[in-house]
Amino acid sequence: MEKERPQWSNPLQFLLACISYAVGLGNVWRFPYLCQLYGGGSFLVPYLIMLFVEGMPLLYLELAVGQRMRQGSIGAWRTVSPYLSGVGVASMVVSFFLTVYYNVINTWAFWYLFQSFQDPLPWSVCPLNGNHTGYDEECEKASSTQYFWYRKTLNISPSIQENGGVQWELALCLILAWLVVYLCILRGTESTGKVVYFTALLPYCVLIIYLVRGLTLHGATNGLMYMFTPKGSSALSLLAFQVKQLADPRAWINAATQIFFSLGLGFGSLIAFASYNELSSNCQKHAIIVALINSSTSIFASIVTFSIYGFKATFNYEDCLNKVILLLTNYFDLEEGSLTASNLEEVKGHLASTYPSKYSEVFPQIRNCSLESELGTAVQGSGLSFIVYTEAIKNMEVSQLWSVLYFFMLLMLGIGSMLGNTAAILTPLTDSRVISSHLPKEVISGVVCLINCAVGLLFTTEAGSYWFDIFNDYAATLSLLLIVLVETVSVSYVYGLRRFESDLKAMTGQAVNWYWKAMWAIVSPLLIISLFIFYLSDYVLKGTLQYQAWDATQGQLVTRDYPVYALAIIGLLVATSIMCIPLVALGVFIMRRLKRGGTALVG
Repeated sequence: MEKERPQWSNPLQFLLACISYAVGLGNVWRFPYLCQLYGGGSFLVPYLIMLFVEGMPLLYLELAVGQRMRQGSIGAWRTVSPYLSGVGVASMVVSFFLTVYYNVINTWAFWYLFQSFQDPLPWSVCPLNGNHTGYDEECEKASSTQYFWYRKTLNISPSIQENGGVQWELALCLILAWLVVYLCILRGTESTGKVVYFTALLPYCVLIIYLVRGLTLHGATNGLMYMFTPKGSSALSLLAFQVKQLADPRAWINAATQIFFSLGLGFGSLIAFASYNELSSNCQKHAIIVALINSSTSIFASIVTFSIYGFKATFNYEDCLNKVILLLTNYFDLEEGSLTASNLEEVKGHLASTYPSKYSEVFPQIRNCSLESELGTAVQGSGLSFIVYTEAIKNMEVSQLWSVLYFFMLLMLGIGSMLGNTAAILTPLTDSRVISSHLPKEVISGVVCLINCAVGLLFTTEAGSYWFDIFNDYAATLSLLLIVLVETVSVSYVYGLRRFESDLKAMTGQAVNWYWKAMWAIVSPLLIISLFIFYLSDYVLKGTLQYQAWDATQGQLVTRDYPVYALAIIGLLVATSIMCIPLVALGVFIMRRLKRGGTALVG
């Protein structure tokens, strides 16, 4: 007798699970970066257009497939066609790659959270050198926040070739991160459904608190103005810049990419979540709600980020001015208070013309202070969360409190995404009668977490962050585009739009309008093909496979070429998932031919 499929306790749990999965670190540390890079407010135009022509339709498609087939990714696509089983396998492989490295971000968040209870914060000042005669040289050349990240946290090696040993502090945090994930997924939807109330809602509470605090910080308006008017305050120059950004194809490509990956399409997580829905659930409404909340969160998080960013930039700019003023005041024996930020340039010109030889002596020590330069440094990813934000936090009052809140929010976002990522692996496994008949789901979940944790130890070595970047940049991008392309084409032309439309009407009682069908059949596939060609040409044809290595002697990142074996691993990561689709289809074809041949022989 077939076991009854588990279900969410109520529709709200499903919605929160999807929101918790979709709203993740990319909303906090990539979308603000793209806004800064492509004209602030003008980036919202391609972003919102891509939301309606790509994000919503593809999200609706995956939710509908999961709810209709009531199986994980492998079973769902096998139902569409046995030859498409490899699409589900490919999704599982990509999800495995993702969970292996994604939980490392939670590892770093745990590490910083524990460090946040110290007074002062350990990244707020540079440590003394071995002789206690001054500050550590590497820290002085970089900054205290960069030093704590690259040296104290990662203990990073000079290149990917020098792997080094496992950092036991990070290894313990990694084990803790996987233990937390295991406890959250222990009993499937029963435990996940309770956890999502926290992982989905608590980050918004922290963001609101940070918004209130950020808007009251000195210089916050500088950051917000820069977000929307980054290249000049005049209406004419702003309009010209925004038109230029809208004409840049990379702005549209990055907008489409941001929508695609922030919604978590192609991993199989959304199909897995929807498979536990009631058959009559309104998946169209759910898709619209999740997509709009996800995009609204990105915009909301950008406002919070740029208010903090403005405070950090203004603080650094004014600190630079004060150091220059102090230097000139002491060097030229000026009266205290005679040199201020408002007359600095005028006094510098006067000193240069009146005391040219003396001024030339001190000139190399005078820093070039620029608020626009401070604001114009675009940072994304771990650099934004663990360097830029920590630099701002260390200068806030009661910095420990703000640090704890911030890294707790990162943990909630990261764990929420991990619930979906692991569901993409566990649901097909628990759907398998061969596996589930021999092992309870608690054991299956434990084995998956244990394997992921063991492989994840690679990212806690001295070269771990370099391997993290490889997985982050190459393990999923091309594979997911191909997976979702095959999904969309399969529903539209293999399963058939009319049949799919009939299924949806039977489930929800609503007819599918022309907008969804046009997106699924024509617009979304063409857009995905364009993205696939862009990434393929950008990664392969241009030959720009390089990485950023930390140079301790200079206290900064330098660009290096990947060694041959790293390039081979990159190719293997991409091929492993992509080749699942044709290989499984070929295997099904061969098995069917053999079965027919055997039947004919017996006959």
